[in-house]
Amino acid sequence: MAADLVRLKLDLIFAPTSTEVEAARQATRTIPIVFAGHADPVGVGHVASLARPGGNITGLSVLMPEIVAKQLEIMKQALPHMKRIGVLVVSTAPSTRPALHAVEATAQRLGVQVLTVPVRRPEDLDGAFAMMAQRAVVVELSLKHRLAGMFGPKDNGEAGGLMSSFSDVDDVTRRGATYIDKILKGARPADLPVEQASKYELVINLKTARSLGITIPPSVLARADQILE
Repeated sequence: MAADLVRLKLDLIFAPTSTEVEAARQATRTIPIVFAGHADPVGVGHVASLARPGGNITGLSVLMPEIVAKQLEIMKQALPHMKRIGVLVVSTAPSTRPALHAVEATAQRLGVQVLTVPVRRPEDLDGAFAMMAQRAVVVELSLKHRLAGMFGPKDNGEAGGLMSSFSDVDDVTRRGATYIDKILKGARPADLPVEQASKYELVINLKTARSLGITIPPSVLARADQILE
């Protein structure tokens, strides 16, 4: 699909995450590519640096390694007795490796074991959760297997996940439009520094907590941007 877009001789390609950016990057080194939600553009080599991207790619990053480390810290605070976690890994995403390294480093510091479960297709999810349930004491499949879950964007928490902690995706995407505007007016992607997400949201679903028999400590509840009853 990326190759098809390039053949159309477009003025710009909007590729939100590392997965789409990688496909677009392989298809063109000249057409500007703007991302809004890239997990780790420097870590996967899509830009030379945040301040000086170089090349034809720029946009907004959510800095996933920092986010996943913070997610794990919050989980440990909410579940102090947590000893083992399962991490769903989208193995096809270029940003998976740096994010997983951040999880493993944080888990070691917190004294938590990590079970990595690769997922490539939606059909893999049920088996992945079943595998984690066999190895763990403690959105639909996590509840089915009674696993406490930490998710990304807030719609996961709203859909029933125990907690979600991530950047405000709507805000990041909206800000991505400013890059598109500048480039279409003549700016070069190489000269536009990569900005970072500035709004982060912690959502806690107390209904899910009760169904799992979990009591969230007041210190964690106080940090929440949204508490769902």
